[in-house]
This record gives sequence, structure tokens and C-alpha cells, in this order.
Amino acid sequence: MTVLFLLRHGENDWVGKRLPGWTPGIHLNERGRAQAGALARLLQPVKLEAIYSSPLERTMETAEPIARAAELRVRVREALADVRPGDWQGQSLRSLRHRKLWPVIQHTPSLARFPGGESFTEAQARIVAELDSIRAAHPGPRAAVACVSHADVIRLAIAHYLGLHLDLFQRLNIDPASISVLWIGESSARLVRLNDTRASEVAGEAGKTAK
Repeated sequence: MTVLFLLRHGENDWVGKRLPGWTPGIHLNERGRAQAGALARLLQPVKLEAIYSSPLERTMETAEPIARAAELRVRVREALADVRPGDWQGQSLRSLRHRKLWPVIQHTPSLARFPGGESFTEAQARIVAELDSIRAAHPGPRAAVACVSHADVIRLAIAHYLGLHLDLFQRLNIDPASISVLWIGESSARLVRLNDTRASEVAGEAGKTAK
């Protein structure tokens, strides 16, 4: 059974404001860097075999402190990157909420494709294939692997392994710097942790202390 630690990247200045997608040059802000450090400390007791990351800056900057603490190198996997939002990339969420496609994305995402980008069905197939490949590369009993990715991608993966219909994946909440854990064997999968936000809590306390 492989233990997959699915980690969302830390905060950046686009969170909750714009749809980043694959936009280059989005870096963690001060709070995001504190969250990444807190994630590294929380995961230090776990004997990780490997750490994988989306190639985007915000995920790599989250993965690097974890890798240093575990004395591992970050293995970059493009398939762990965010959903490709096509023409919507970089636009403000406030403006996108007025598009006709928005309620489809929120309520029946199985029918949605971003203009010039991916469908959620394609994105889910991509992430599941990648996680299955990672799991096959680490088949040992309780082999632990960390994967640093993005909110929608993590939600799509969890929905698949839980047997949830794609149209229900938006009901799962994945906050910045959160930890979710899947145990996956040859014939079964279990979600043992969802949206653990202790890293944000630790980062928040550290920020108060600094002031």
C-alpha cells in the first residue's frame, strides 16, 4: 500500500483573486513561504521515499523546503500541474463569475471545458494516470510519497479514488498549504486525511510572534 501525501502549494498574491492556471512567475508570498516551512516541519517525522511537484513556481517553492528537510530532491512532473484554463488564464475571478460557463463549472463540471483549455474530465484522467504511475514506482508496504500540486487537481484525484462522480468534486475543500492523505493498494483506496490546515495555523502563529 502506497501512502500519498497530496499537498497544495502555499499562498500567493493571486489566491482568491485571479485564475492562475499555468501562468509563469507566480511566487509564494511571505505567508506562503511560512506555510511551506511549516509543511516541512510537519512532514519531517514521515519517512518520505520521494517528493514530486508540479513544475510551476508556487509548487516548486513549496516542495523545496520539504525536500531539504527530508534530504531528497524534488522530482518534477508536468502532469501534477494545474488545470489548463486556456483563455481564462490570468483573469479575475470576479469577472469570470459572470460568464455563462461559470455555473457549469461549479455544478456540472463533467460537461465543462475551459475555452482553449482542458476539460475537467481530461484533467482528472491526467492526474490519476500520474498518481498511478508514482504509486507503481513506490510499491513497498506503507511507502510514503509527497506530491505538491494544486487545489482542483488534488480534488479531482481524491474524487476519483473515492468513487465520487466528477460533478461532486467541487464539494471537496483544499486550502493553500493543506495536507490530504490517500492510502492506495492494489484493490482499494482510502482517504485518511482531508484538507489538514495545520501548516497555515502554524504560519499564522509565527506571524503573530514576529509582530
